[in-house]
Amino acid sequence: MCLAIPLKLVEIDGKEALGEALGMKRKIRVDFIGEPKVGEYVMVHAGFAIERLEESRALEDMAAWEEMKNALE
Repeated sequence: MCLAIPLKLVEIDGKEALGEALGMKRKIRVDFIGEPKVGEYVMVHAGFAIERLEESRALEDMAAWEEMKNALE
């Protein structure tokens, strides 16, 4: 099973970016996203942004991840 997570782009440097969500930050690649912009949400799998997300969907997905995390604590 593969998992992808939504991240908000907070820095972009060429094909590399820094994304954040739920208090974590990750370096990712944005090769597959044409003209990425700081502030956009993207779905990330295996270190690559694979699609853009509407903010509302990204926030829903992040809420589900947070709910799952809290259930495991």
